[in-house]
Amino acid sequence: MEGYGAQAQQQGYVWIPGATTVGVVCKDGVILASEKRATYGYLVVSKGVKKVFKITDQIGAACAGLVGDMQILAREVEAQANLFSMDTGRKISVKAAAKLMSVILFNRRYAPLITQTIVGGLDEDGPSLYVLDVLGSLIPDKYAVVGSGTEIAVGVLEEGYKDGLSVEEAKALVTRAIKSAISRDSMSGDGIDFLIITKDGITEESIKF
Repeated sequence: MEGYGAQAQQQGYVWIPGATTVGVVCKDGVILASEKRATYGYLVVSKGVKKVFKITDQIGAACAGLVGDMQILAREVEAQANLFSMDTGRKISVKAAAKLMSVILFNRRYAPLITQTIVGGLDEDGPSLYVLDVLGSLIPDKYAVVGSGTEIAVGVLEEGYKDGLSVEEAKALVTRAIKSAISRDSMSGDGIDFLIITKDGITEESIKF
C-alpha cells in the first residue's frame, strides 16, 4: 500500500480521498454531518456523495475516506444490529454498535477498510459519540472531526462547543465548522449532509452551496 501511494504521488496524484466530517453531542441528541465532495488526487470525482449513514432508528455513522468501504461497513453493522434486535427483543446501544464496528475494522486490519468513522446516537444512557480509526481504535468524545479538513473545523468546534447545546445551536455550530473547512480545504465542498438524531428518530437534511 505504501508503494502504491508513493507511485501515485510521483504521478501527481494523492490517492487518499479528503473530507470534512463532524459529530457533535447536544442536549437532546447527536448531529452527524459531512460535506458532499469526493476527490481522487486533484480530480473532483463527485459533488454529491453521501458520507452519513443511518444504522438504526437512533444510531448513525459518518465517514472520511473511501466511501465504498464505508458503505460496506455501514451495511454490515446495520444487518448485525437488526439481528441483535430480533434475537434479544431490544435495540442495540450506541456503545455496542460502535464496538461492533471496531471489531469489524480490527478483523480487517491486514486488508483494511480505508475509513475514519464517527458513530453517534441516542439510547437509554442518553446521547453519545465515538470515533474510530482504520484499525478500530474506539474513542468516546463530545465532539469530533475526521478527514482532510480536521485542523480547520476542529478549531471552530473548540471555540464554540459547550455542554447543553440545543439541536439548533449544535447544527449551526457544525455548519460553521464545515463551511470554515470548505473555505480552505480543496478536497471538501459542494454542500453538507446532516443526520439529526433525537428521541423522535433520525432526520436527514441536506444543503448545497
